[in-house]
Amino acid sequence: MTDYGLSEEYQDLSDTVRDFADQVVAPVSQKHDEEHSFPYEVVQGMAELGLFGLPFPEEYGGMGGDYFALALALEQLGRVDQSVAITLEAGVSLGAMPVHRFGTDAQKEEWLPSLASGQALAGFGLTESEAGSDAGGTKTKAVLQDGQWIINGSKEFITNSGTDITRLVTVTAVTGTTERPDGTVKKEISTILVPTDTPGFRAEKAYNKVGWNASDTHPLSLKDVHVPEENLLGVRGRGYANFLSILDEGRIAIAALGTGAAQGCVDSAVRYAKERHAFGNMIGKYQAIQFKIARMQARAHTARLAYYDAAARMLAGKPFKSQAAIAKMVAGEAAMDNARDATQVFGGYGFINEFSVARHYRDSKILEIGEGTTEVQLMLIARELGL
Repeated sequence: MTDYGLSEEYQDLSDTVRDFADQVVAPVSQKHDEEHSFPYEVVQGMAELGLFGLPFPEEYGGMGGDYFALALALEQLGRVDQSVAITLEAGVSLGAMPVHRFGTDAQKEEWLPSLASGQALAGFGLTESEAGSDAGGTKTKAVLQDGQWIINGSKEFITNSGTDITRLVTVTAVTGTTERPDGTVKKEISTILVPTDTPGFRAEKAYNKVGWNASDTHPLSLKDVHVPEENLLGVRGRGYANFLSILDEGRIAIAALGTGAAQGCVDSAVRYAKERHAFGNMIGKYQAIQFKIARMQARAHTARLAYYDAAARMLAGKPFKSQAAIAKMVAGEAAMDNARDATQVFGGYGFINEFSVARHYRDSKILEIGEGTTEVQLMLIARELGL
């Protein structure tokens, strides 16, 4: 990592989280994966390290850091356990960040301290059954009546939405329509803060997923949910645009997570290649294994450079949409490809769930789907090229 010119502060953070991942997260990862249980003790440990507050101002209980600091932490966690990494990523970049970016002073004072401390989690209620990649297809509706938003609808695949410490979900909803000159109707989409103890809000039964088994993911239903008018987050009608900007930032975070997963597969494969013997030699002596692992390292290295570049552009105030899309796509594919190759290096043992490469094999596929599919990233990149 030092070869990339990390400052001492960044390097210390990365090293601290790496130690935490190895000493605290790794020993319980298999247990939580098998039990499909949320790792509350690990989340508490991350909270005590201040990881949930990394990019937020100290006045709201944050660490006063930046988004790159969050990305470094996610890389180290993703190397060991993607479920834990996505819990942090979603809690910060999807849960708390919309409040930080678009909230009023009163909203920030009410919600950010508990979210930045990690004592509470928030969800990001965008996706619906017919509004995933096509987020503009939102059908959830919110009607303003007597100073209250009345919300009806449903959401799908919402991370951190049903834990014992989940306190808030920000939802997108259609708050009105306008007719275009050509006669078509344009939806006015806004974002609204919904405390999870609001009557009518319900986190339905958790999904039985292929991977990320220790991550909390639920469908949500909202039936005549009443929240105050002042729970509108940001400008009315700007909800869709605001959430897209949150997703642009989030792709850097997911790229960092994917880079960590890719590197974790490299590290596991190298260790195994030095321990496993066949035909009179450790298998790492054979060129077929050497070349496979070398390609894995090249993928992880490339993914890291991509998310470093996107983060640097973001922090410098430069356009970064295309770079974030590239980083997310490259890192997601690196994680999936490395998981496949690491499983091959392990042979039969790679197909046994007690080995981390098997978990990475199951976990990594969602990195090519969540927070924008690979196809969406290609569309964004092409669009930035003027195509």
